[in-house]
Amino acid sequence: MRAIDFFCGGGGMTNGLIQAGIDVIAGVDLDPEAKETYECNNSGAIFVNADLNRLHTDYFEKKMGIERFDDDMIFVGCSPCQFYSIIRSSKEKSIKTKDLLLRFRRFVDYYRPGYLLIENVPGILTNKDSAWKEFLPFLEKAGYNNLQLGNCKYDIVNMKNYGIGQNRKRFSLIATRLERSVHLPVKDNNELHVQDIIGDVNLFPRIEAGTRDANKLRFHSTRSLTDINIRRIQRVHHNGGTRMDFKDDPALQLKCYEGKDNSFRDVYGRMYWNKPSPTITTKFLSISNGRFGHPEQDRGISIREGAALQSFPYDYRFETDSITTAARIIGNAVPPEYGRRLGQTILEINR
Repeated sequence: MRAIDFFCGGGGMTNGLIQAGIDVIAGVDLDPEAKETYECNNSGAIFVNADLNRLHTDYFEKKMGIERFDDDMIFVGCSPCQFYSIIRSSKEKSIKTKDLLLRFRRFVDYYRPGYLLIENVPGILTNKDSAWKEFLPFLEKAGYNNLQLGNCKYDIVNMKNYGIGQNRKRFSLIATRLERSVHLPVKDNNELHVQDIIGDVNLFPRIEAGTRDANKLRFHSTRSLTDINIRRIQRVHHNGGTRMDFKDDPALQLKCYEGKDNSFRDVYGRMYWNKPSPTITTKFLSISNGRFGHPEQDRGISIREGAALQSFPYDYRFETDSITTAARIIGNAVPPEYGRRLGQTILEINR
């Protein structure tokens, strides 16, 4: 089976599908900074740097010989989701992501691949302005959602149930226009914790805030902390402490949280060793943006630790000198392990 990964970013989904044994022909993304990371880790997959609003629907037909109505073709549509996210963001900036699912629909309608994979934030189902309300009738009309066949399944899933040591809830869909009953990947009984993922000191040696790893492959680099934030994280109890641990110190308490002990309690917090991590976002390098403090070291987690919690292989190279760019690529990715399980599930369905 073959696949094209729309909105591929640095290749999390692509890598998972390749691990499952699926030939990923190409990934499409607007971000030119993701190209080198995508191609160097996913041999044979071509990075198409393009805006789907401007890319001609017959591009893959003309440039890559992709045929329409190919039963063994998978189209993946994991569009950026800021508009539907519960994470605070500027709606003016995120409005451009609102209808990307409909841009993906244009290519599905033209090629009618055998299978579709979609991953997004849960808000795509609940937001009153969601493009899902237009996309679902299209699935039915195009034959990808026949209730009698059961050829479309979607749900809100949590990555911690699929071999990923992270609390990460996502909308997930598998659909086919073929006469086959589909299902989402089967849940695991065993839950991975932060200790299982980043607790090995040989793979993740002790480092300080602001470390820049000279080993480009390892990339065990962390963001610097100001003196006051170092003092704050030093006061936060190991293994799950929160900003409540310094709230009564007037020199450390943040003005914006005075009298607001129940608001945004995770910021400046540490991860728990014995629980899955919180959702790894594009801001995971910053302890002021969530519970991204290391469980016991006085720093935020590193690029390599964030990648590991997202289930990227340890030898996955992030081809950039910018830790901010690397964090964005990692945080925006579909965890490769979930992509692998999606790929395996489709291969089982297609037998």
